[in-house]
Amino acid sequence: MTDTIKEIRIFKDIDGMADFAVEKWNEISEKEITGKGCFTVALSGGNTPLTLYRKLSGEKTLPWSKTQVFVVDERFVPYESEENNYHMISRILLRHVNIPAKNIHPVLTSVLTPQTSAAKYEEDLISYFKSSHKKLPQFDLVLLGIGEDGHTASLFPNTPCLKETRHQAVAVIPSDKSKRERITLTFPVINNSKNIVFLATGENKAEVIKKVIEEEDGSLPAAMVKPQTGKLIFLLDEAAGSLLSRL
Repeated sequence: MTDTIKEIRIFKDIDGMADFAVEKWNEISEKEITGKGCFTVALSGGNTPLTLYRKLSGEKTLPWSKTQVFVVDERFVPYESEENNYHMISRILLRHVNIPAKNIHPVLTSVLTPQTSAAKYEEDLISYFKSSHKKLPQFDLVLLGIGEDGHTASLFPNTPCLKETRHQAVAVIPSDKSKRERITLTFPVINNSKNIVFLATGENKAEVIKKVIEEEDGSLPAAMVKPQTGKLIFLLDEAAGSLLSRL
């Protein structure tokens, strides 16, 4: 596999970043729908993509009927919880656009255990993409964030899920019992995507951004995102990109 080519874009503020991301969404969705009749995207939670989701909620002419929305990861909390990623994505974006219910693929957290939730999500992935464990789903676009510890999705440093190769979605049980149990897509699925876009803002992310982009620190999960044949794009505000030396 050749080295992943990274595209790095730095914006004055999150508003400009979100505008660019909307343009990229438009461009990719149009290409994929023209080519194969549908557009598949996996969305992340957190605060960083909120501005993007609000802008997308106003894009009424996007081909939502041909858009399939999945989630990258989820906390094992009830849908009604403010910590539930799908709850946020639905409230900010999906309720405001004309997308059929059958096109939305949340992680179900109403089941008994995170492991059962992960297994059901994997079944949904396999069913939609007609995939098996030998042939992985291929998302047209995956939106990711980066934590200060270098995690992305719910793939945290020094956890067994980083080495997962058999499953498309797995449960994550944090060693810190104060943290929520989670369900996440695994690296084989993420790295099989056609387009991966990282969104990062704030000075508190500058150090980890430098480690991921320039130092390619292999101990950080975000640095393990290396699409096999797809594109990898980093969208940063000036604060998050402030320690990068070659820009």
